[in-house]
This record gives sequence, structure tokens and C-alpha cells, in this order.
Amino acid sequence: MSNYVITIGREFGSGGMDVGRALSEQLGIKCYDKELLQIAAKESGLCEEIFQNHDEKPTNSFLYSLVMDTYSVSGYTASSYLDMPLNHKVFLAQFDAIKNLAEKESCIIVGRCADYALSEHKHCLSVFIHADKEFRIQHLKDTYGWTAEKARDMMNKTDKKRASYYNYYSSKKWGDSRSYHLTLDSSQLGIKGCAEMILKYLEIRKIR
Repeated sequence: MSNYVITIGREFGSGGMDVGRALSEQLGIKCYDKELLQIAAKESGLCEEIFQNHDEKPTNSFLYSLVMDTYSVSGYTASSYLDMPLNHKVFLAQFDAIKNLAEKESCIIVGRCADYALSEHKHCLSVFIHADKEFRIQHLKDTYGWTAEKARDMMNKTDKKRASYYNYYSSKKWGDSRSYHLTLDSSQLGIKGCAEMILKYLEIRKIR
């Protein structure tokens, strides 16, 4: 069987990254989050700091839709790519890095529209992790040592940013169950329970 990939979208504070790490340990495959920025920077030749500054940030530009067809044929040397806004270059570099990873190895990828990039991958399972607000606030307090007020503020801002980014680039709706193969409530299942459900889903679909 070819490589398989698990993509994880997540509400901020739901523990999506923790679920990815738990799966990584149980399956013996790598989990990519921020590491993807380093890979994309190396492959594209862009500075890694640029990726960090534009990571999962939405855009209002319509240029992206106008140049995608040209880019898909000509790649990074196309004049349309050279004239493209920086945030679009960052997205395309990550898009390519995700597809290249899927060809090289089985892995877990957190965020960054990975489910969209791998929509045609036969052995990709797209998951979204969500949770009730009180669970997320407590998780953020425990993880970062924030006050409840700061946790709530960061939760709202980060979710809004992620939703805008995903909705724009994927033409789907962030967090909508119809956008993913599987959606799980970590406030009901816990991190371990979410990982177990995903493993069971992999088994049923015969992905691995």
C-alpha cells in the first residue's frame, strides 16, 4: 500500500496537536506542524522567517485565483509567481511541501489546509478536532499558564484567523463536518480517546 497521511484541523485549545503527537507515537510516523515551515522554506528558497510571519494568515486578494492556472503549469519560475503577493507564495510553497511529504512518507500533518492539498490522495484521512469552550480555556491555561481572559481572547482570535485562511484557500468551511472525513470532540473523548477513534477509523477504511 502507498503512504498514508492523517491531516488534523483543530480549534485552538482543543488539543489537536496533542492528538497528532499521540498518533505519531502509536503509529511510528512523524507529526508535522511548525516543522513544515522549515521544509517549505528550504524547498522554495524563501526565508523561513517569512513563513513564520505569514503562517496560516488569511488574505483578501483576488490575485491568487487569477494566477493559479499559470503557476500549476510553470511553477516557481512563472512570471505570475514572481509577481504574486508574499502570502500566496507562502501558501503555495507549503502546498507543494505537503504533497511532496505525502509522496515520500506516511505522516501526520496539523493545520495548513493539508486536507485540501491532499484531497486527491487515496490514503488520506482528514480529521477535525473541536471541544467546548470551557475545556479549551482550561487546556490553554494549563499549557501556557495564561489567565482565563487571555485564553479566551487568544482562542477567539486564533480560530477566526484559521477559519479565514482555510475558507479562502480551500473553498470549504473550516470546522464544518462536511469538510472532513471525521470530526471529534476532545472535551468528550479526551486526547487518548480521539487518537483511539482515529486509529479505529484507519482500520475500518483499510488506510494502513
